[in-house]
Amino acid sequence: MSTALQWFKSTYSSSEGGQCLEVALCPQAIHIRDSKNPEPTLRVTPATWTAFTTTLK
Repeated sequence: MSTALQWFKSTYSSSEGGQCLEVALCPQAIHIRDSKNPEPTLRVTPATWTAFTTTLK
């Protein structure tokens, strides 16, 4: 059985939309997509996502 991904965007994104990065978290992968063009998606490992977000801070 397939479970639908729960997509979310940053709380810093405006409510006007159109130019947002959306993320869906799963134990095995982090899914990333462009809100205005949701296909294709990018998938990275949780370790890669952690390294990426740590670098941004």
